[in-house]
Amino acid sequence: MARMPTMPEDHVETAHPSRFNDYDSIAEGYTAENETSLLNAYYERPAMLELAGDVTGRRILDAGCGSGPLFAELRDRGAIVTGIDASAGMLEMARQRLGTDADLRVADLAGPLPFPNDAFDDVIASLVLHYLEDWGPTLAELRRVLRPGGRLLVSVEHPFSITLWQHMAGEKPQYFETRIRIDEWTMGGQTAQMSFWDRPLHAMTEAFTEAGFRISVISEPPFVPEARELFPEEFREITGTRFLSFLFFVLEAG
Repeated sequence: MARMPTMPEDHVETAHPSRFNDYDSIAEGYTAENETSLLNAYYERPAMLELAGDVTGRRILDAGCGSGPLFAELRDRGAIVTGIDASAGMLEMARQRLGTDADLRVADLAGPLPFPNDAFDDVIASLVLHYLEDWGPTLAELRRVLRPGGRLLVSVEHPFSITLWQHMAGEKPQYFETRIRIDEWTMGGQTAQMSFWDRPLHAMTEAFTEAGFRISVISEPPFVPEARELFPEEFREITGTRFLSFLFFVLEAG
C-alpha cells in the first residue's frame, strides 16, 4: 500500500512549548488545505458524521473545532453546536465561516473547560487527542460536561499506521511506549513545528475506561467513493475501500 500524504487535521493546540503547534501562524493556509484534502474532506469528516448519525436537537461540543468545517456540517443537520479551540487564529477563520452568532470560545483541552456539568449530549474530539501527552485530565473534563449516557466521538491517528510508516522509513518504532513525534507543516507560505503523542491501542482504551466511558464502537471506516477519482495517484496501489490512516471510537458516558 502506498503511504498516504501527510495532511493537516482538525485540532486544538495543547500545552506544549510555544515553539510547537503554532496554529495561529498557519491558520489561513491550514483552513484552505483542510477544505479539500483527502484525509480531512473525503475520509475523516464524512466518517465522523456517519458515526454521529441523527443529531437533530442535540447539544454538541466540537472540541478542537479549528476553522469550523465539522461545526458547520453538524449545525446544518440540526445540532446545537458549541466550538472550542486553543488557537484564536483558527477561531477567527471559524467566525468567518459560521457567522458572528456562532458559539465559539478559546479553550485548551489540557485544562478545565468553561462549561457546567452535563452541558452536552455529545462531544466530538476530531483528530485532537493525539496532541496531548496525558489523556486523563482531558477525558475527565469531557466526561464531566457530558450528560449521563452522552457520547464522546473520537478520531485519532491510527497507532498501527504510525508504526508502519516509521518502519518503512527505516526507523525502529517503539510501539508500546507513549512517545512524542515532531513533524513540520508548511501552509500558506508559513511553517510550523507540530508535536504529536503516539501511544499504543491498549493505552487508548484503558484511558477511556478509566475515565468512566464505555467503548461502544471502534471503527476503521472506508473512504468516500469519489475519493478514488479525485486522488488517483494516492490510490494507485490501493485496491480496496479502506486504508490505514485514522482510528475512530464512539464512547458512552457512564
